[in-house]
Amino acid sequence: MYELLAIFAIFTLLYSATAGGISRTPISGAIIFTAFGLLAGPLFLGWLHLDIDSEGLRSVAEVTLAVVLFTDAANADLGVLRRSSGIPERLLLIGLPLTILLGYFAGGVIFPQFGLLELAILATMLAPTDAALGAAVVADKKVPANIRQGLNVESGLNDGICVPILFLFLALAAESNFDGGTTQLALRLFAEEIGIGAVVGITLAFATARFLKFCVARDWITDTWRQLPVIALAIACFSLAQYFGGSGFIASFVGGLVWGGLSKVHKEQFLLAAEGTGETLGLITWIIFGAAVVGHSFHEFTWEVLIYALLSLTVVRMIPVFLVLTGTGLRTSEKLFVSWFGPRGLASIVFGVIVVTADLPHEDLIANTVVATIILSVLLHGLSANPLVAALSKRLASSTTSKT
Repeated sequence: MYELLAIFAIFTLLYSATAGGISRTPISGAIIFTAFGLLAGPLFLGWLHLDIDSEGLRSVAEVTLAVVLFTDAANADLGVLRRSSGIPERLLLIGLPLTILLGYFAGGVIFPQFGLLELAILATMLAPTDAALGAAVVADKKVPANIRQGLNVESGLNDGICVPILFLFLALAAESNFDGGTTQLALRLFAEEIGIGAVVGITLAFATARFLKFCVARDWITDTWRQLPVIALAIACFSLAQYFGGSGFIASFVGGLVWGGLSKVHKEQFLLAAEGTGETLGLITWIIFGAAVVGHSFHEFTWEVLIYALLSLTVVRMIPVFLVLTGTGLRTSEKLFVSWFGPRGLASIVFGVIVVTADLPHEDLIANTVVATIILSVLLHGLSANPLVAALSKRLASSTTSKT
Protein backbone atom coordinates (compact mmCIF):
# COMPACT_ATOMS: atom_id res chain seq x y z
CA MET A 1 0.00 0.00 0.00
CA TYR A 2 2.77 2.45 0.92
CA GLU A 3 4.64 1.77 -2.32
CA LEU A 4 1.48 2.48 -4.33
CA LEU A 5 0.79 5.64 -2.35
CA ALA A 6 4.36 6.86 -2.82
CA ILE A 7 4.21 6.30 -6.61
CA PHE A 8 0.93 8.21 -6.91
CA ALA A 9 2.23 11.03 -4.70
CA ILE A 10 5.53 11.49 -6.54
CA PHE A 11 3.86 11.41 -9.95
CA THR A 12 1.24 13.94 -8.80
CA LEU A 13 3.96 16.19 -7.41
CA LEU A 14 5.92 16.13 -10.67
CA TYR A 15 2.88 16.70 -12.88
CA SER A 16 1.33 19.46 -10.75
CA ALA A 17 4.63 21.36 -10.75
CA THR A 18 4.94 21.20 -14.56
CA ALA A 19 1.27 21.27 -15.66
CA GLY A 20 1.47 24.84 -16.94
CA GLY A 21 4.37 24.05 -19.23
CA ILE A 22 2.79 20.81 -20.41
CA SER A 23 -0.44 22.61 -21.29
CA ARG A 24 1.46 24.60 -23.92
CA THR A 25 2.53 21.42 -25.71
CA PRO A 26 0.39 19.10 -27.88
CA ILE A 27 0.46 16.49 -25.09
CA SER A 28 -2.65 16.52 -22.88
CA GLY A 29 -2.84 15.49 -19.26
CA ALA A 30 -5.00 12.47 -20.10
CA ILE A 31 -2.28 11.16 -22.44
CA ILE A 32 0.34 11.46 -19.71
CA PHE A 33 -1.88 9.93 -17.02
CA THR A 34 -2.95 6.95 -19.14
CA ALA A 35 0.58 6.38 -20.45
CA PHE A 36 1.98 6.46 -16.92
CA GLY A 37 -0.65 3.98 -15.72
CA LEU A 38 0.12 1.67 -18.64
CA LEU A 39 3.91 1.97 -18.19
CA ALA A 40 3.83 1.55 -14.41
CA GLY A 41 1.21 -1.19 -14.53
CA PRO A 42 1.62 -4.97 -14.73
CA LEU A 43 2.20 -4.99 -18.50
CA PHE A 44 5.56 -3.18 -18.28
CA LEU A 45 7.31 -2.04 -15.07
CA GLY A 46 4.92 -3.70 -12.64
CA TRP A 47 5.01 -0.85 -10.12
CA LEU A 48 1.24 -0.46 -9.91
CA HIS A 49 -0.76 -3.52 -8.93
CA LEU A 50 -4.21 -2.00 -8.55
CA ASP A 51 -6.64 -4.36 -6.89
CA ILE A 52 -9.73 -2.58 -8.19
CA ASP A 53 -12.82 -4.24 -9.60
CA SER A 54 -15.18 -2.90 -12.25
CA GLU A 55 -17.49 -1.31 -9.68
CA GLY A 56 -14.54 0.51 -8.12
CA LEU A 57 -13.49 1.93 -11.48
CA ARG A 58 -17.07 2.90 -12.22
CA SER A 59 -17.39 4.75 -8.89
CA VAL A 60 -14.16 6.71 -9.42
CA ALA A 61 -15.11 7.61 -13.01
CA GLU A 62 -18.65 8.65 -12.01
CA VAL A 63 -17.52 10.95 -9.21
CA THR A 64 -14.85 12.47 -11.45
CA LEU A 65 -17.34 13.10 -14.23
CA ALA A 66 -19.88 14.59 -11.79
CA VAL A 67 -17.36 17.15 -10.49
CA VAL A 68 -16.10 18.02 -13.99
CA LEU A 69 -19.63 18.44 -15.37
CA PHE A 70 -20.64 20.66 -12.46
CA THR A 71 -17.62 22.96 -12.66
CA ASP A 72 -17.77 23.22 -16.45
CA ALA A 73 -21.44 24.14 -16.29
CA ALA A 74 -20.87 26.64 -13.48
CA ASN A 75 -18.23 28.37 -15.61
CA ALA A 76 -20.58 28.64 -18.60
CA ASP A 77 -21.45 32.10 -19.87
CA LEU A 78 -25.25 31.97 -19.86
CA GLY A 79 -25.50 35.13 -21.96
CA VAL A 80 -23.45 33.59 -24.77
CA LEU A 81 -25.27 30.30 -24.33
CA ARG A 82 -28.67 31.95 -24.80
CA ARG A 83 -27.49 33.71 -27.96
CA SER A 84 -26.03 30.50 -29.41
CA SER A 85 -28.53 27.98 -28.04
CA GLY A 86 -29.21 26.68 -31.55
CA ILE A 87 -25.82 24.94 -31.67
CA PRO A 88 -26.22 22.65 -28.60
CA GLU A 89 -29.90 22.08 -29.45
CA ARG A 90 -28.97 20.78 -32.90
CA LEU A 91 -26.08 18.72 -31.54
CA LEU A 92 -28.23 17.06 -28.87
CA LEU A 93 -31.64 16.72 -30.52
CA ILE A 94 -30.53 15.83 -34.06
CA GLY A 95 -26.79 15.15 -34.08
CA LEU A 96 -26.81 12.71 -31.16
CA PRO A 97 -29.56 10.41 -32.55
CA LEU A 98 -27.92 10.49 -36.00
CA THR A 99 -24.55 9.59 -34.44
CA ILE A 100 -26.11 6.60 -32.67
CA LEU A 101 -27.85 5.55 -35.90
CA LEU A 102 -24.69 5.82 -38.01
CA GLY A 103 -22.70 3.98 -35.33
CA TYR A 104 -25.33 1.24 -35.44
CA PHE A 105 -24.97 0.75 -39.20
CA ALA A 106 -21.16 0.91 -39.06
CA GLY A 107 -21.21 -1.78 -36.38
CA GLY A 108 -23.47 -3.95 -38.52
CA VAL A 109 -20.88 -3.93 -41.30
CA ILE A 110 -17.82 -4.53 -39.09
CA PHE A 111 -19.36 -6.89 -36.51
CA PRO A 112 -21.85 -9.09 -38.39
CA GLN A 113 -21.90 -11.51 -35.44
CA PHE A 114 -23.55 -8.91 -33.19
CA GLY A 115 -27.27 -8.95 -32.57
CA LEU A 116 -29.37 -5.88 -33.34
CA LEU A 117 -29.51 -4.79 -29.70
CA GLU A 118 -25.78 -5.31 -29.22
CA LEU A 119 -25.13 -2.99 -32.16
CA ALA A 120 -27.46 -0.39 -30.64
CA ILE A 121 -25.77 -0.73 -27.25
CA LEU A 122 -22.28 -0.26 -28.71
CA ALA A 123 -23.36 2.78 -30.73
CA THR A 124 -24.99 4.35 -27.65
CA MET A 125 -21.95 3.71 -25.44
CA LEU A 126 -19.69 5.63 -27.80
CA ALA A 127 -22.07 8.48 -28.66
CA PRO A 128 -21.50 10.79 -25.64
CA THR A 129 -18.52 13.13 -25.63
CA ASP A 130 -16.28 13.78 -22.64
CA ALA A 131 -16.27 17.10 -20.81
CA ALA A 132 -12.91 16.47 -19.15
CA LEU A 133 -11.04 15.58 -22.35
CA GLY A 134 -12.62 18.55 -24.12
CA ALA A 135 -11.71 21.01 -21.36
CA ALA A 136 -8.63 22.30 -23.19
CA VAL A 137 -10.81 23.41 -26.11
CA VAL A 138 -13.75 24.67 -24.05
CA ALA A 139 -11.50 26.78 -21.81
CA ASP A 140 -9.37 28.28 -24.59
CA LYS A 141 -10.43 31.88 -25.26
CA LYS A 142 -9.01 31.69 -28.79
CA VAL A 143 -11.98 29.47 -29.70
CA PRO A 144 -15.13 31.50 -30.49
CA ALA A 145 -17.44 31.73 -27.46
CA ASN A 146 -20.46 30.22 -29.23
CA ILE A 147 -18.43 27.13 -30.20
CA ARG A 148 -16.99 26.76 -26.69
CA GLN A 149 -20.38 27.01 -25.02
CA GLY A 150 -21.98 24.71 -27.59
CA LEU A 151 -19.38 21.98 -27.05
CA ASN A 152 -19.60 22.46 -23.29
CA VAL A 153 -23.37 21.99 -23.17
CA GLU A 154 -23.21 19.08 -25.60
CA SER A 155 -20.65 17.18 -23.52
CA GLY A 156 -22.50 18.07 -20.32
CA LEU A 157 -25.88 16.72 -21.37
CA ASN A 158 -25.33 14.01 -23.96
CA ASP A 159 -24.06 11.41 -21.49
CA GLY A 160 -27.12 11.94 -19.29
CA ILE A 161 -29.40 11.64 -22.31
CA CYS A 162 -27.67 8.42 -23.39
CA VAL A 163 -28.19 6.76 -19.98
CA PRO A 164 -31.91 5.98 -20.44
CA ILE A 165 -31.29 4.96 -24.08
CA LEU A 166 -28.60 2.51 -22.97
CA PHE A 167 -30.75 1.13 -20.15
CA LEU A 168 -33.65 0.67 -22.56
CA PHE A 169 -31.50 -1.40 -24.94
CA LEU A 170 -30.07 -3.40 -22.04
CA ALA A 171 -33.55 -4.09 -20.70
CA LEU A 172 -34.71 -5.27 -24.12
CA ALA A 173 -31.58 -7.42 -24.48
CA ALA A 174 -32.32 -9.04 -21.14
CA GLU A 175 -35.91 -9.71 -22.29
CA SER A 176 -37.37 -7.51 -19.59
CA ASN A 177 -40.75 -8.52 -18.24
CA PHE A 178 -41.84 -4.92 -17.89
CA ASP A 179 -45.60 -4.62 -18.45
CA GLY A 180 -46.69 -1.96 -20.91
CA GLY A 181 -44.43 -2.45 -23.90
CA THR A 182 -41.31 -0.87 -25.26
CA THR A 183 -42.76 2.61 -25.80
CA GLN A 184 -43.98 2.93 -22.24
CA LEU A 185 -40.68 1.60 -20.91
CA ALA A 186 -38.75 4.15 -22.97
CA LEU A 187 -40.97 7.03 -21.84
CA ARG A 188 -40.66 6.00 -18.21
CA LEU A 189 -36.88 5.75 -18.39
CA PHE A 190 -36.56 9.16 -20.04
CA ALA A 191 -38.95 10.77 -17.57
CA GLU A 192 -37.14 9.30 -14.58
CA GLU A 193 -33.54 9.77 -15.72
CA ILE A 194 -33.83 13.26 -17.18
CA GLY A 195 -36.76 14.63 -15.15
CA ILE A 196 -35.57 13.52 -11.73
CA GLY A 197 -32.00 14.48 -12.53
CA ALA A 198 -33.00 18.00 -13.56
CA VAL A 199 -35.27 18.52 -10.55
CA VAL A 200 -32.62 17.35 -8.09
CA GLY A 201 -29.92 19.51 -9.71
CA ILE A 202 -32.09 22.65 -9.79
CA THR A 203 -33.37 22.20 -6.24
CA LEU A 204 -30.01 21.53 -4.60
CA ALA A 205 -28.20 24.23 -6.58
CA PHE A 206 -30.84 26.89 -5.84
CA ALA A 207 -30.91 26.08 -2.12
CA THR A 208 -27.11 25.97 -1.88
CA ALA A 209 -26.64 29.25 -3.74
CA ARG A 210 -28.99 31.00 -1.30
CA PHE A 211 -27.39 29.33 1.70
CA LEU A 212 -23.81 30.20 0.65
CA LYS A 213 -24.83 33.79 -0.06
CA PHE A 214 -26.27 34.00 3.46
CA CYS A 215 -23.07 32.54 4.97
CA VAL A 216 -20.71 34.73 2.93
CA ALA A 217 -22.59 37.87 3.96
CA ARG A 218 -21.88 36.99 7.62
CA ASP A 219 -18.27 35.98 6.94
CA TRP A 220 -18.88 32.45 8.24
CA ILE A 221 -16.86 30.66 5.54
CA THR A 222 -13.13 30.57 6.20
CA ASP A 223 -10.45 30.32 3.51
CA THR A 224 -9.71 26.74 4.57
CA TRP A 225 -13.28 25.52 4.14
CA ARG A 226 -14.01 27.55 1.03
CA GLN A 227 -12.53 24.70 -1.01
CA LEU A 228 -15.25 22.16 -0.22
CA PRO A 229 -18.82 23.50 -0.80
CA VAL A 230 -18.81 23.20 -4.62
CA ILE A 231 -17.24 19.73 -4.56
CA ALA A 232 -19.77 18.59 -1.97
CA LEU A 233 -22.65 20.10 -3.96
CA ALA A 234 -21.54 18.41 -7.20
CA ILE A 235 -21.32 15.00 -5.51
CA ALA A 236 -24.62 15.59 -3.68
CA CYS A 237 -26.39 16.42 -6.97
CA PHE A 238 -25.03 13.27 -8.58
CA SER A 239 -25.61 10.82 -5.71
CA LEU A 240 -29.07 12.09 -4.73
CA ALA A 241 -30.30 11.94 -8.33
CA GLN A 242 -28.95 8.39 -8.66
CA TYR A 243 -30.62 7.43 -5.36
CA PHE A 244 -34.02 8.64 -6.57
CA GLY A 245 -33.62 6.86 -9.91
CA GLY A 246 -32.57 9.83 -12.04
CA SER A 247 -29.45 10.67 -14.00
CA GLY A 248 -26.70 11.96 -11.76
CA PHE A 249 -24.92 13.39 -14.79
CA ILE A 250 -27.92 15.51 -15.77
CA ALA A 251 -28.25 16.63 -12.13
CA SER A 252 -24.58 17.62 -11.93
CA PHE A 253 -24.59 19.64 -15.15
CA VAL A 254 -27.97 21.33 -14.58
CA GLY A 255 -27.00 22.01 -10.97
CA GLY A 256 -23.78 23.63 -12.14
CA LEU A 257 -25.65 25.88 -14.59
CA VAL A 258 -28.12 27.00 -11.90
CA TRP A 259 -25.52 27.49 -9.16
CA GLY A 260 -23.17 29.36 -11.51
CA GLY A 261 -25.96 31.63 -12.68
CA LEU A 262 -27.00 32.51 -9.12
CA SER A 263 -23.50 32.86 -7.62
CA LYS A 264 -21.84 35.41 -9.85
CA VAL A 265 -20.24 37.50 -7.09
CA HIS A 266 -18.34 34.77 -5.24
CA LYS A 267 -18.27 32.10 -7.96
CA GLU A 268 -14.56 32.35 -8.79
CA GLN A 269 -13.47 31.84 -5.18
CA PHE A 270 -15.54 28.70 -4.73
CA LEU A 271 -14.83 27.20 -8.16
CA LEU A 272 -11.04 27.43 -8.11
CA ALA A 273 -10.54 24.61 -5.61
CA ALA A 274 -13.30 22.49 -7.15
CA GLU A 275 -11.62 22.62 -10.55
CA GLY A 276 -8.36 21.48 -8.98
CA THR A 277 -10.15 18.58 -7.34
CA GLY A 278 -11.68 17.60 -10.67
CA GLU A 279 -8.22 17.60 -12.26
CA THR A 280 -6.87 15.42 -9.43
CA LEU A 281 -9.73 12.95 -9.72
CA GLY A 282 -9.17 12.85 -13.47
CA LEU A 283 -5.50 12.07 -12.90
CA ILE A 284 -6.40 9.15 -10.64
CA THR A 285 -9.08 7.83 -13.02
CA TRP A 286 -6.85 7.86 -16.10
CA ILE A 287 -3.94 6.24 -14.26
CA ILE A 288 -6.27 3.45 -13.09
CA PHE A 289 -7.62 3.14 -16.64
CA GLY A 290 -4.11 2.85 -18.06
CA ALA A 291 -2.86 0.36 -15.47
CA ALA A 292 -5.93 -1.81 -14.89
CA VAL A 293 -7.85 -1.64 -18.18
CA VAL A 294 -5.55 -0.78 -21.10
CA GLY A 295 -2.87 -3.21 -19.97
CA HIS A 296 -5.34 -6.10 -19.96
CA SER A 297 -7.11 -5.18 -23.20
CA PHE A 298 -4.19 -4.18 -25.40
CA HIS A 299 -3.48 -7.64 -26.81
CA GLU A 300 -7.16 -8.18 -27.69
CA PHE A 301 -7.48 -5.28 -30.14
CA THR A 302 -8.35 -6.88 -33.48
CA TRP A 303 -8.42 -5.04 -36.79
CA GLU A 304 -12.24 -4.95 -36.61
CA VAL A 305 -12.04 -3.28 -33.21
CA LEU A 306 -9.54 -0.66 -34.38
CA ILE A 307 -11.45 0.11 -37.59
CA TYR A 308 -14.70 0.65 -35.69
CA ALA A 309 -12.89 2.83 -33.15
CA LEU A 310 -11.49 5.04 -35.92
CA LEU A 311 -14.86 5.26 -37.65
CA SER A 312 -16.55 6.18 -34.36
CA LEU A 313 -14.16 9.10 -33.86
CA THR A 314 -14.36 10.31 -37.47
CA VAL A 315 -17.17 9.40 -39.87
CA VAL A 316 -19.76 8.38 -37.26
CA ARG A 317 -19.30 11.60 -35.30
CA MET A 318 -18.27 14.11 -37.92
CA ILE A 319 -20.83 13.59 -40.70
CA PRO A 320 -23.97 14.01 -38.51
CA VAL A 321 -22.52 17.00 -36.64
CA PHE A 322 -21.33 18.75 -39.79
CA LEU A 323 -24.76 18.30 -41.40
CA VAL A 324 -26.80 19.53 -38.41
CA LEU A 325 -24.65 22.68 -38.13
CA THR A 326 -25.70 23.75 -41.62
CA GLY A 327 -27.64 26.99 -41.36
CA THR A 328 -26.12 28.09 -38.03
CA GLY A 329 -23.87 30.70 -39.64
CA LEU A 330 -20.70 28.81 -38.78
CA ARG A 331 -17.92 28.72 -41.37
CA THR A 332 -16.84 25.39 -42.85
CA SER A 333 -13.66 25.43 -40.72
CA GLU A 334 -15.74 25.98 -37.58
CA LYS A 335 -18.15 23.16 -38.44
CA LEU A 336 -15.23 20.80 -39.03
CA PHE A 337 -13.71 21.90 -35.73
CA VAL A 338 -16.90 21.16 -33.78
CA SER A 339 -17.35 17.88 -35.67
CA TRP A 340 -13.87 16.66 -34.79
CA PHE A 341 -13.87 17.58 -31.10
CA GLY A 342 -16.12 14.86 -29.78
CA PRO A 343 -13.67 13.06 -27.46
CA ARG A 344 -14.74 9.83 -25.74
CA GLY A 345 -13.75 9.28 -22.15
CA LEU A 346 -15.28 9.00 -18.69
CA ALA A 347 -18.90 8.45 -19.74
CA SER A 348 -17.90 5.61 -22.06
CA ILE A 349 -15.81 4.08 -19.26
CA VAL A 350 -18.87 4.11 -17.00
CA PHE A 351 -21.07 2.67 -19.74
CA GLY A 352 -18.45 0.00 -20.45
CA VAL A 353 -18.50 -1.16 -16.82
CA ILE A 354 -22.31 -1.31 -16.88
CA VAL A 355 -22.37 -3.40 -20.06
CA VAL A 356 -19.63 -5.80 -18.88
CA THR A 357 -21.95 -6.87 -16.05
CA ALA A 358 -25.01 -7.20 -18.34
CA ASP A 359 -24.27 -10.77 -19.55
CA LEU A 360 -24.40 -10.03 -23.30
CA PRO A 361 -23.23 -12.66 -25.83
CA HIS A 362 -20.33 -10.51 -27.09
CA GLU A 363 -19.75 -8.29 -24.05
CA ASP A 364 -15.95 -8.75 -24.10
CA LEU A 365 -15.69 -7.65 -27.73
CA ILE A 366 -17.96 -4.69 -27.04
CA ALA A 367 -15.84 -3.70 -24.05
CA ASN A 368 -12.60 -3.99 -26.03
CA THR A 369 -14.05 -1.78 -28.78
CA VAL A 370 -14.99 0.87 -26.23
CA VAL A 371 -11.53 0.74 -24.64
CA ALA A 372 -9.81 1.03 -28.04
CA THR A 373 -11.98 4.01 -28.97
CA ILE A 374 -11.18 5.78 -25.70
CA ILE A 375 -7.44 5.18 -26.11
CA LEU A 376 -7.44 6.52 -29.68
CA SER A 377 -9.54 9.49 -28.57
CA VAL A 378 -7.14 10.33 -25.74
CA LEU A 379 -4.25 10.28 -28.22
CA LEU A 380 -5.82 11.90 -31.28
CA HIS A 381 -7.92 14.56 -29.57
CA GLY A 382 -5.21 15.28 -27.03
CA LEU A 383 -2.47 15.75 -29.62
CA SER A 384 -4.65 17.77 -32.01
CA ALA A 385 -6.27 20.17 -29.51
CA ASN A 386 -3.64 22.92 -29.32
CA PRO A 387 -2.59 22.82 -32.99
CA LEU A 388 -6.18 22.91 -34.27
CA VAL A 389 -7.18 25.68 -31.87
CA ALA A 390 -4.22 27.73 -33.13
CA ALA A 391 -5.10 26.95 -36.75
CA LEU A 392 -8.76 27.89 -36.28
CA SER A 393 -7.84 31.11 -34.48
CA LYS A 394 -5.42 32.08 -37.26
CA ARG A 395 -7.97 31.28 -39.96
CA LEU A 396 -10.71 33.30 -38.28
CA ALA A 397 -8.33 36.21 -37.70
CA SER A 398 -7.26 36.26 -41.36
CA SER A 399 -10.88 36.02 -42.47
CA THR A 400 -11.83 38.98 -40.28
CA THR A 401 -8.85 41.00 -41.57
CA SER A 402 -9.74 40.33 -45.21
CA LYS A 403 -13.30 41.50 -44.65
CA THR A 404 -12.16 44.76 -43.10
